[in-house]
Amino acid sequence: MSFFSLDSKFSQIMGRVFDLMMLNIIFLIMCIPIVTIGANFTAMYYVTLKMIKNEETYIFRTYWKSFRENFKQATAIWLILLAVLIVLILDLLLVMRMPGTITYLRFVFLVLILFEAMVLSYVFPVLSRFDNTVKNTIKNSILMAIRHLPWTIMILLVNLCPLLIYVFSTTKIVSYLILLMFLLGFSTVALGCSWFFVNKIFPFYMPEEENEVLTPEEEKANAEAYAKKQQEREERVAEQERKVPEAPSMTPEERIQARAERRAAAEKKRAENIKKRAEKAAEYERQVKLREEQKKNSVTGDLVPRL
Repeated sequence: MSFFSLDSKFSQIMGRVFDLMMLNIIFLIMCIPIVTIGANFTAMYYVTLKMIKNEETYIFRTYWKSFRENFKQATAIWLILLAVLIVLILDLLLVMRMPGTITYLRFVFLVLILFEAMVLSYVFPVLSRFDNTVKNTIKNSILMAIRHLPWTIMILLVNLCPLLIYVFSTTKIVSYLILLMFLLGFSTVALGCSWFFVNKIFPFYMPEEENEVLTPEEEKANAEAYAKKQQEREERVAEQERKVPEAPSMTPEERIQARAERRAAAEKKRAENIKKRAEKAAEYERQVKLREEQKKNSVTGDLVPRL
């Protein structure tokens, strides 16, 4: 295999790097209005989670789909958490300026800021993967962050990695770091965090693969495609049966009997296909009811995976 062929490991790695660069640039441009930062983080994680699962991804189309669908919820969550963070930072600065033992309260505010950083690390990936209300998305993010505390610490370290490099590096390295952040930084960090979410955290909240529910539109399209395929197959079988030559030595009665047997076989197969289509339609209705029940339960905090 050629080193530069499309199937080579080098080409695959360079393709992934290009995708991350494109994703990072889209993220930075879309974040220029600060109010859209939450929706952009959600969309970026929607793409990187699919990358980790090796699903076919068209960067801008996938990004825009999630941005459009989650804009209202993501913006509301971002503004709420941003307001809380600003209040905590102002309180911390105020306490640090006060004399006396009250300055020890700064440790309380530092812990609260760290806790919010944990929630921020979870809330947008959770919103990108699960369909829920704003309240339940924040609540589930808090519960996940506490339940998976060791992995939460790892995710925090990945998120803080650029900041740590900036603090402990020389001026020359910092200049390279700034350039890298503009080209690959945010998307690469999101990809690293997505590995933990896909492999270590979200599997605890995903339904079994055989019980995965498709949307009604997808189920309807699948049922129509299946019915069309079965009809074409029946027509091909009937055409082949009409073309079967009859033995010249057969008597008129034997020919009539052979034709009757072929018609009976065709009718039997047609009845079996009708039965299969009826079973498929019943399964479709069951899937629709199951999904509606999942949406109803999501109000109480249950997690409904997005497609």
